Amino acid sequence: MSNGADWFNQLEQQLEQQLEAFLRANPAQEQLLQQQEQRERQQRLRRRQLELQTSAERTRGELLQLASEINQWQERVERARKARAEDLAQRAEAHLAGLMARGRDRWQALGQLGTDYSQVEQELNALANPPAAAAAAPDETLDQAWSAFEARQDFEQLRRRQQSGGSER
Repeated sequence: MSNGADWFNQLEQQLEQQLEAFLRANPAQEQLLQQQEQRERQQRLRRRQLELQTSAERTRGELLQLASEINQWQERVERARKARAEDLAQRAEAHLAGLMARGRDRWQALGQLGTDYSQVEQELNALANPPAAAAAAPDETLDQAWSAFEARQDFEQLRRRQQSGGSER
């Protein structure tokens, strides 16, 4: 089985190297690939955001239901105490304590959902508004960027001449 795994790992490594070489030779394709990956990440984040919204709505509904049950059992505890039915009052209080513990858990879960939602929202905003530093170095002026562009163009032209045997002039 290890021979098959080794073969697969070698194949995967070879394919990765070929992809890297292709992308180095075709920067436009690399940019398209990066854009596609960004779109896919945004879609995953939007799906996650929708899942979090749905979970938060469900948790809010559970909290409202629990609040209603807690109020009902608080009234029952009161009625049992007024009727001097201590055993029933204690059992009702124990049930009430369990409901309140569930309520605290649900409240904490809702808080965590809010935190997760905020993180996803920040990631989406970062993808939608990439920092300006990615476009150019912060200290680089337009003149410097243009000079670097021209130098790259001149270098590419010189490289093409050398490859074709210097016949272009």
